[in-house]
Amino acid sequence: MANGSHNAADLVAWLKAVGESSRLRLLVLCADRDLSVSDLAQAVAQSEPRVSRHLKILCEAGLVVRLRQGQWVHYRLTDSEQAVAFVQGLLAQLNKADPVLARDRSRLLAAASTAPTARVAASESRLGRALRAFMEANGPLESSHSALMVGVDHLELLEATARSVRACAAIAHSRRSAQAARAYAEREGFGCRVLLASNSDALSDRDTESAGGPFDVVVLDRFTTSAVPLSTTLAVARRALAAGGKLWLFERYEALEGSRDRVVEHPIARIRRVLGDAGLTCERLSPIEADGEHMLAAVASPAVQKTSTTGVA
Repeated sequence: MANGSHNAADLVAWLKAVGESSRLRLLVLCADRDLSVSDLAQAVAQSEPRVSRHLKILCEAGLVVRLRQGQWVHYRLTDSEQAVAFVQGLLAQLNKADPVLARDRSRLLAAASTAPTARVAASESRLGRALRAFMEANGPLESSHSALMVGVDHLELLEATARSVRACAAIAHSRRSAQAARAYAEREGFGCRVLLASNSDALSDRDTESAGGPFDVVVLDRFTTSAVPLSTTLAVARRALAAGGKLWLFERYEALEGSRDRVVEHPIARIRRVLGDAGLTCERLSPIEADGEHMLAAVASPAVQKTSTTGVA
């Protein structure tokens, strides 16, 4: 089959499956991240039995897959390249500002903010999996003894880090995220000590000292807020990093675009500069896009101090 072409029978099945407004709305939501029937029912304001019937049709068409995660059942976009290409082409035709779709996402966010911790922790995202894949591809971490996670927005990163080292600690910026991280670690069966940051807006030396250290690996999972410069967080993280250690940075692309200076700096150039200013050498830098988000992922190590060879008379 030629690249980009689809079997006629598959196309007919897919078009029939999405040729109903509710199923199209469910597909849009499932394309963003893994969701339960309850999540989806609240998002589209329909009963769970009705949503289940729609999901069954999407699954039978091969556009969505049903996954069991512990006691929870979730739905996500299929991994089939042909089906994914079809869905991406379809979603590209949709108006992102469509009021119905915007309302669905708003309901989903509202439901997530009041959801039980266990259910929130069970949710995974395509972005999280992409970030974890970057980490696994640019390791290995197995030779590292200890790791510190700063921020737990992406639980897949937390798991990948914790399973690769002997001792792992994490600093969460809110009680809710700390609870979700602990529940996720318990459910997935890996060990990680999760602490609550002393300041929800910034990382401090007090936080890293409470976590222990120095650490062979420090992972910054978009912890910095707009009110705190990235350079400030990197400086604290650098002090917590052991000699010969590695720092992993995952930050939103748009968070790096703004500048109060007259000269607007490109996000990639800015990452390299702030890492250098913090005494770190950037070894790998890559943009990552998934779930409608654009992020930059970087790996850095402590810069080697140059020693002077000039003698003293």
